[in-house]
Amino acid sequence: MTRRNAPARPVTRRHPVVALAAWGLLVAALAVVHTADPKFFADDPLGREPETEDASGVQPWDIDLFYDLTYNLFATPRRVPANIRAENVNTIGEVPDSSWFTNRIGSRELTVDELVRGPVEGPAPAPSKWTITREKSAGAAPGFTAQDANGQTWFVSFDAPVNPEGATGAVVVATKIFWALGYNQVEYFLTEMRPETVAIAPTATKRRPSGARTPLTQGDVREIMENAFRRADGSYRTAAGRMLPGKVLGGFKYQGTRPDDPNDVVPHEHRRELRALRVFGAWTNLTDMKAGNTLDTLVTEGGRGVVRHYLQDVGSTFGVGANGPHDWNEGWEHVYDGPPSHKRFLTFGFGFSPWQTADYEDYPAVGRFEGDAFDPETWKPRAPTVAYYEMRDDDAFWAARKVMAFSDPLIRAVVKTGQFSDPKAEQYLGDVLIKRRDKIGRTYLTKINPIVDPRLDASGVLTFGNAAVQAGFAKAPARYQATWYTFDNATGEATGVGGTESATERMQAPTQLPAAPGAFVKVELRATSAEHPTWAQPVQVYFRRQADGWALVGLERLPEGR
Repeated sequence: MTRRNAPARPVTRRHPVVALAAWGLLVAALAVVHTADPKFFADDPLGREPETEDASGVQPWDIDLFYDLTYNLFATPRRVPANIRAENVNTIGEVPDSSWFTNRIGSRELTVDELVRGPVEGPAPAPSKWTITREKSAGAAPGFTAQDANGQTWFVSFDAPVNPEGATGAVVVATKIFWALGYNQVEYFLTEMRPETVAIAPTATKRRPSGARTPLTQGDVREIMENAFRRADGSYRTAAGRMLPGKVLGGFKYQGTRPDDPNDVVPHEHRRELRALRVFGAWTNLTDMKAGNTLDTLVTEGGRGVVRHYLQDVGSTFGVGANGPHDWNEGWEHVYDGPPSHKRFLTFGFGFSPWQTADYEDYPAVGRFEGDAFDPETWKPRAPTVAYYEMRDDDAFWAARKVMAFSDPLIRAVVKTGQFSDPKAEQYLGDVLIKRRDKIGRTYLTKINPIVDPRLDASGVLTFGNAAVQAGFAKAPARYQATWYTFDNATGEATGVGGTESATERMQAPTQLPAAPGAFVKVELRATSAEHPTWAQPVQVYFRRQADGWALVGLERLPEGR
């Protein structure tokens, strides 16, 4: 985080002093020395990102979606990644809770019941009566903004006729997955709408092609519903998202900061949870990452204004979009992707891209979604973001551990909430998510040193895990080595005290470790593996001595620039 990761910048003030000497005029400076901050503070590692300022003055803004798309397609790919460590992680390399993100799966055991409930906190819609208040204001799926029989406001969307249950099932399932991953999500329910229960509010409006808003008519309603799948009994299966609390501010950008939010101090491209969407998006095939699918709201917490950041629309997942199946190249190429397009042109169409040879099973509720040809490192959204390009291997490792925390039973349970009428479609969607999960784990957990969860007990026994070995994606290394140091927290100086090694994930520390409360030790942990030479790059771990033993206060998986 900012105070933890920003390099110390001592301020020196110079006061000229004039002195006469035999050889002439001498000008000297008296320096006021500023002591650098310690590496670790008493409250490290932080569990919550500091957001102490009142953001009540934040005003709504519009992000031009055409500009956003154009910039991301043509300017963003030319960007040279900064290759710096994510700036919002705490000292042990984790993302603290914040108005952006809440640690759930992977940081604790998530139950099936929790996952199935997802972000839902309030009651389901009351569909006996719907009063349309305006056209649906976001997303391409046909739908409305409407109030239910209890007066609650919902954003209601339907399925495309060619993919019944696809769009509604996808948004409900994906919303729960991304909630479990840690993102703020809309409360979504599967419900229904019957034409005879629909009324139009006198104030309901629709934006016309001219830009003007005029009263919504019955003809407008019929036109929208004619583009939606209608069941045999005349009803429409719908996904209803509860209106978010607070003042709507518009979306957020994947780079820079919101200038009028005093708590928004970390450039968005250097927030790990936004970089990690490159991995989470690949897993779920979240192809539409534009700013228009995000939303900031201003809420009051503890008597002050706080901007809460949402991924408000994660429905373009799996193999279905708002108006039908994903295009064949979605997940494989950007909307405009020069090299593959040029290759096909120069070879008169015979230079096949992977999407042209991939096999998809035909389930309309799932769409074009597969796991055999999928490659997490080559997956692409419709348009990249700056955060997408700034992702480093340590960000991907963190994300892969989150994905791997979804067990087979959890995946099967969350897919079931899509209420697909074809059990084979439900089975297939779960199968593909499991395949893609394992490919992500195999790719990213083995790519760098996978040592995790180090612990040092009061007797000096060090234990840890190996995420790649635990997941079954790699053989145990021949041995582990640890280099031990005493560490001066004030100066950053490390003094070697010895080395140890073991064939297992357990070893004894040297006997000369400090025993005084508040003392620090640093340990460099590496593994020797012929199959994975990158595991020799050490993970640097720091412990603080406490009265009852040692507490983990620091973990650095990759140095800057790696």
